[in-house]
Order: sequence, then structure tokens, then C-alpha cells
Amino acid sequence: MHLILTHEQADFDGIAAAAAVRLLHSDAVAILPRRMNRNVRGFLTLYGERLPFVEPGDVEVADVEEVTLVDTQSMPPPKGLTPTTRVHVIDHHAPAAKVDPSWTTHIEMVGATTTLLVESLREAGIQLDFVTATLLLLGIYEDTGSLTYAGTTARDAHAAAWLLERGANLEIAVEFLSQPLSSEQRELYDRLVESVETHRIHGLGVMIAAARVESMVDEISTLAHKLRDLFEPAALFLLVALDSHVQLVARSTTDAVDVSRVAEHFEGGGHPRAAAAVIRGKSLHTLRDELLQILPGLIVPPRMVGEIMSRDPQLLSPATTVREAAELMQRFGHEGYPVLDEGQVVGLLTRRSVDRALAHGMGAKGVESVMDSGRVMVHPADSLQHLQRLMIESGWGQIPVSDPESGEIVGIVTRTDVLNTLASAVTDAPTSDFTSALEHALPAGRLALLKLVAGEAEARRDALFIVGGFARDLMLGAPSVDFDLVVEGDGIGLAQELSNRYGGKVSSHHRFGTAKWELPAHSQALLTAIQETAGEPGLLDLPASLDFVTARTEFYPHPTALPSVERGSIKLDLHRRDFTINTLALRLDGKHYGQLLNFWGGRQDLKDGLIRVLHSLSFVDDPTRMLRAVRLEQRLGFRIEARTLELLHQALPLLDRVSGDRIRAELLLAFVEQQLPAIMRRLSELDLLAAIHPKLSWDEDLEAQFQMARTFEAPAEWHIESPDPNLLMLGLWFHRLRASDIEEVTRRLSIPGSERTTILAAKELGVRLRGLSDSATPSTYVSLIDQFPLEAAPIVWLAQEASERSKHALARYLGEWRFVTPEIDGTELKALGLPPGPSYGRILWRLRAARLDGEVSTPEAERELLHALLKEALSDG
Repeated sequence: MHLILTHEQADFDGIAAAAAVRLLHSDAVAILPRRMNRNVRGFLTLYGERLPFVEPGDVEVADVEEVTLVDTQSMPPPKGLTPTTRVHVIDHHAPAAKVDPSWTTHIEMVGATTTLLVESLREAGIQLDFVTATLLLLGIYEDTGSLTYAGTTARDAHAAAWLLERGANLEIAVEFLSQPLSSEQRELYDRLVESVETHRIHGLGVMIAAARVESMVDEISTLAHKLRDLFEPAALFLLVALDSHVQLVARSTTDAVDVSRVAEHFEGGGHPRAAAAVIRGKSLHTLRDELLQILPGLIVPPRMVGEIMSRDPQLLSPATTVREAAELMQRFGHEGYPVLDEGQVVGLLTRRSVDRALAHGMGAKGVESVMDSGRVMVHPADSLQHLQRLMIESGWGQIPVSDPESGEIVGIVTRTDVLNTLASAVTDAPTSDFTSALEHALPAGRLALLKLVAGEAEARRDALFIVGGFARDLMLGAPSVDFDLVVEGDGIGLAQELSNRYGGKVSSHHRFGTAKWELPAHSQALLTAIQETAGEPGLLDLPASLDFVTARTEFYPHPTALPSVERGSIKLDLHRRDFTINTLALRLDGKHYGQLLNFWGGRQDLKDGLIRVLHSLSFVDDPTRMLRAVRLEQRLGFRIEARTLELLHQALPLLDRVSGDRIRAELLLAFVEQQLPAIMRRLSELDLLAAIHPKLSWDEDLEAQFQMARTFEAPAEWHIESPDPNLLMLGLWFHRLRASDIEEVTRRLSIPGSERTTILAAKELGVRLRGLSDSATPSTYVSLIDQFPLEAAPIVWLAQEASERSKHALARYLGEWRFVTPEIDGTELKALGLPPGPSYGRILWRLRAARLDGEVSTPEAERELLHALLKEALSDG
């Protein structure tokens, strides 16, 4: 016999899971528990005839070969079990410590046990009627709060959707999930509300309510849900005493409080957000005191404001003008500033308020006239939950952080800080993972050099970070061997210190805080230090130089301008970057080695495959970021996030104000990408090409030509160096345009003069070659092609519009015809008595043309032609 069992006082999840197992094992017997929640019993009263359950007294249990336990890890006491009975557990609660090791288990941390079984039903292709589908939906909805509890997973939502597709009735589900309290429950509920006491533990609000009842009250868990929804504590503990025992029911709303650990202390169980225990031999008062004694050790201290705030915030006085505040916002990219009067917070100035004030001509007004007034603050030791509540209540997106003793404003914390912290709590891997990844990403020599630099930075008390593309690609599992280093401290000083110790030359730019350390080629001190660090003797793969950047912040005096720079923190340095996925950084110095910095949600965007700008003015500050967004999107196989795409479209007109040099530089970076065709298609699709110049477009023909240009090597018989692929691609891109349009486009992109000349020459050469007749002789081709720079010929040769006849002629010219010359030269003409003048050129060309066209093929024939030409020239003279 195969039995299906669940726990006593069963809820919808336990009963639904049992029904699902019965569908999967038609020979099994699903036995209802003796006690069930009132709403479950009500559902079975109406619909039980359609469900495969038997009451405990309606089946004779004997010779039980197998038991499947659902939604519990404790065996109810049925008869018929033997030492050989196989037991299999299916549950969504955390594994219990005392499960029989001979049992098999299927335990996954989803919102409901029913979810696991619905997935099995779906895979097995089992059909459901509407009653069964509704019961299974109730099982998921009750344990997930209709998919709203924090423990809900995407799998729960998918399972619920599948059940709805199969006829689950939402009206019935709502009816049985919203059962009114019975009179006994109402009475107990009121007594619990009166007894509630709140305690602050590690900054979290924990509530304990206790009451004594004369007789059993069903479904205390229902009261726990209602009290939790009423008071919204971090955790709620109900203690309900009967004559023989006390029932503990616990609920949590935060990962910081795992109530299953509390229940386990009292030999109960459950999962992190809901648990229960039956406790004997202790009074309510004793249990309350014991709870308060153990909770500090079981509650994980939550992250505090001090861990995520930015220190040394910029503050405004009420007299600061709106225009001055606007300049600060433009300069540093901040969305809000606290306003202080005599050291006390009196308000918050937001970018929205400043923009509206400027629109109404209030630039000269003090910010006190437009700020949001209030005295809203937090302390460094406050929890993030407290901060979130304060943000919701006040509507402030930037909250000053004050020292509780001195009252001094020591930091500021923003909505972005909170959002990124919540995201990183789920997505960030432990530091050790990144340490290992970093150790495996670089060759031994480069890794040793990095550690050498990090050690020097630590000695100087500078923080050292590896940032940008390396950190991003490391997270993606495809790191390069090149890296950018940012120093929170003095980057130039660090480079100079390394040079003093190991040799090599340092070149620096003090305005930007940058330095390049050119590694010494034959420094025994450096080689020895690196070999000792790497643990490998012999040759090591080292870069020629290292670049150091002092952490800085940038601001843009006006849209599309190049940035101005000031020293800043690593957080501000990362904030100046283009996209969230490029704001990741790994710290390298001391105990922080391998620590990931993820202030702006870059890790989650990497996981989701999104290209997202950091703030709404990103493309306004630097419109070339639009081109970079497409390049990264196609290189990584990501997609531009919806809001970023919207901002891109809004900023398209600003490309017209960007210098041609900067746009050309971005296009040339795209030309070397493996995904070049996809990048160009996307640039065209997003109207970025047209925004650069209306005549720029892209199609499949150009795609084919670019592919040829990227791999083109001049045939050896041409006796020319292979052309620059960038020049070839630009020439092919513009070749289809009219000459006047090519002039405009090349000037718009600031194409250098020699390259512009070549591109225009290729256009004219192509036009004139197409104008030659089919009977044109080799000399006709040579006289034409000789007029153009040699670099123009490969462009025309690759252009699809060039006819096979023209391509053949160009190839013959490059490999053969241009080297054909007469044996006679000007010296011999002078010796023969021909006066110097234009006739020299005409005669020599006639001799060359005769050679090219096959009219003469021997020296004798050439001299015979020469005499005829001399006679003609002398008679004309």
C-alpha cells in the first residue's frame, strides 16, 4: 500500500499537494488529516466528491510499503508502518535537522509545496478539471499571499498561470481565502491586539502578543496573518496558552528574521517567513522572557544606513540661489541637496523643483523658496527598513545622515543606494568568488604585478580598484588581460612611488589626475619582486606600461561639451561612467582584495542583459554614448533598456552638435568589432546614422562590401601595401553618394584631408571608368587611372558597382600596366636633336601607349615609331 499524508491542522497547500501526488500515483491512497483549517474543511464539504481523498476512518491501513509526505517532514501516526516502509518527503520548508536519514526528500525553497507538484503534473501532461485546478491554485495562493509574500518565486507564478489556463476559478479561490473570523477567533484576536508589545532588536521592530484561551481556537495562523498586516512588524510572535501547552505562531516580513530558527529552538518548525511550535511545561511569562533572550542571537543584524551612505555630502544654505544650485546639479549630477540653516536640516532641494523654478524665471531666488521643507534625517545605525519607511512617509529621495551625538550631517543616502542594495542582496556573489575569478583571469606575471601595485597602494593608504570593461567582462566570464586602475587617493603619487622603487618613467597629467608608468625594460628589482609574488621564475608576460587614474568626478558645462574634472571618491568616479554595466569595480588593496563594488546596479543589468544609462541626462552630457550603447549592445548580445532607448531617441538631435572627430572615433571603434554588420544595422534602425548626416544609410550590399574590406589583402602582383581597412570601409560607405554629398559627409566627420582626397578620387574614378566604352584600350585605361591617387583604386575595385570589365582593368593596371614604359627616355630625345618642350611628353606617352596597346613589342619597332613621331614633331615645329 502507498499512502499520501500531510500534517495535522492542514492548510490548502498540504491538501492540494496531497491531491497532486494522488494524480501522479493513481494506485496511492490520499488520507485526509483529522484536523484541517476551517476554510479547507469548507472547500472539501462543497467540492470533496470531485477529489481523490479518503477520511482517516474509511480505509484499513495495512502493510504500508511506501509513504509520501507532503508539506511536512514529520510523520503522522498511521497504522501499518513497518521498518521497511519507504518514505519520500516533498516539501518547501527548510530541511529539518531530525529527518530520518533513510527517507528520500525533494525539498526546494519555493513559495508552496503545491508548486513543485504542479510542475510535475505539467511535465507529465496530466489533465485537470476545474475543481482540482482551483484546489491547487488555493494551495499556491494561500502560502504565497496570492503571490505577494517575499518567499514567492517565479516558479510559483508560472505554476499559478498554468492552473488558470486549465480552468482554476478565481472567484472560488477568493471566497475561500477570505473567510471571516469565527466568534472564537474574533475574541482571541481582540485579546492579542490588546497584549501586543513592540521591541527594537538590531534596529528591527519585533512584536510579541500573548493570550490565554479556555478551549482550542482553530487557525491561529489566520490571526497571525491579520496581525502582521495590521502592524507591519519585521517579525511577529503569537503565544496562545491552553491548559496543557502553549502554541507559538511566528511570522516574518524580512530576511533578517528567520522565524523557523526560533521555532526550532522550541522543537517546532516551518520556513523563514512562517513557523510554529507546540511548547509544553512553560508559562506564557516564561516563554516571553525566553523569546526576548534568544532573539538577539537569532536575528541577523540588517544592513545599516552607514554602510551604504555617501560621506561628506554637499549641503546648501537657504540663501543659495536657484541658479547656483542648478549649476551644482549640472556639475556633479546630483538629483537633490539637503538645505541646512545653522547646522539644522530645514529642507530638501530637488532637481525637479530647480527646473520648475528656472522655467518661471526664479533663478535669483534663494532655494528656501522652492525647497521641500522639513527636518528629515536618519542615523548611521538605522536599518534600511527604517530608511525605506521614512522615504515613503516624507517623499524625500535623498535623506541626510546625522551623527546622533554631535548632530553633524555626516552623509547622505538616496533611493538609488537603497535600490542597488536590495538588488545586490540577491545578485552579488561572495567576495571570495571574485577573488578566485580574478586569480584565474590574468597570466601569472600580470597578476603578480597587480598585487605588487596593490601592496604599494595599501602602504600609502590609497584604495586601488580595477574598473570598467575588465570588471564587466570578468563578471561575464570573458576577461581580457588589460585593465584600468583607479586610485582613491593620489594616482600620480602612487605611479611615482613605483617608479622610484623599481625604475621606469612616469608621465602625468595633473589636471586630470592621470599617470602612465612605463615599466623598466631591465629592472632586476622589479623582475625579482614580480617573480617572488608570482612564484614563477623566468620570462613573464608584462605590459609595457600601467595607467593610473585618480578617482574623479566630471561635469559638463553644457550639453555635448567635453567634461571638466575634479577629484572625487570611487563612487563618484564610477558614477561619471556611461552605463551601469561599466560601473563595476574590484578593489585590490589589503583585506579588500577581490571585493566587488556595485553601486549602480551593474551586476543585475549584466545578469539581465541590459544596457542602461546611469541618469536621464547621460546622452545629453555626451551624445556619443548613444553610439557606444549600440556597440556594447551588439558586442555583448544585450539589449538597450526601454527607458534608455527612450532617452536615446530624445537626444538624437544633439548629435548634430558633436564634433566630427569624436563621432568618427566612435565609428572607427565600431569598424573593428566582430559584430560590425549588426552594429551598423542597429545604428540605422535607431536613426543614429541619419542623425549624424541625412545621407548616411546601411543595407545588405554595404554589409557585404564591409566584410570584404575588413579582410582584404592586396594581391602580391599589385605590388602595393594592403590599404587601411578603415579607409576602405569609409570609401565604400560613401562611394554610392554624389560627389557633393561626399564632400559634406567627409567634412561632417572631419575626415583628414588626404583620406578625403582619396575617397573623392575613388568616386570620380568609378564614374569615369563606367563612362568608358567596351572597346577602350589599355592605354585609355592607363591615361585615366594615372590621374588618381593609387589608394583610390582598391576602393573602386571592391565597390559592387564596378563592372567586371572595370575591375579587370584596375587589376591589370595595378599589377602590370602601370609598370609599362618605353625604352626611350627624354635624354635620348634631346640627343636626337628634339628641342625641349611639350612634345617630349606627347612622344613618350605615344610610345608608352603603343607598348600598352600592342602596337609595338620590340625595341626595333619602338625606334621605328619614334622616328615617325620625331619627323611629325619637327615638321610641326
